[in-house]
Amino acid sequence: MHPLQSRLTGQEQEFAPVRSALAERGFALGGAWEYDRGSFDCALDEGNKVWLRLPFRVTNGNLDGETAENDAKIRFDEPYVLKHLYNEGLDAEAQPRTFGAVFDQFQDPVEPDADIEPRWIDEARERLEEVERIYPA
Repeated sequence: MHPLQSRLTGQEQEFAPVRSALAERGFALGGAWEYDRGSFDCALDEGNKVWLRLPFRVTNGNLDGETAENDAKIRFDEPYVLKHLYNEGLDAEAQPRTFGAVFDQFQDPVEPDADIEPRWIDEARERLEEVERIYPA
């Protein structure tokens, strides 16, 4: 995991419009969301092994990633880049779900915090700057 400094950190926003704006830029609600926290994730590589993650906490209301209507407010935490190295092949224990299917169809990472090459850090910063232009401090 490689943390990234961002003007986004600490900003409070309405969940639904953020989810919509980020979806247009390749982000999806991460599969491990809870009613009080979650993250928006964007794959940086075609193999879905390197990700830019924008974690957040719910400050008002409850998060419901299954519905379009949602009055939750969120506060962004510090973004970071992560890289997962997986065993190739499908996981016989995988469970289908609407959200998080990209993560759940494969085996658990062999190395969840693999070293991240500088080019992926640069790519993540570029993607993060796109988001920061939407939500200036």
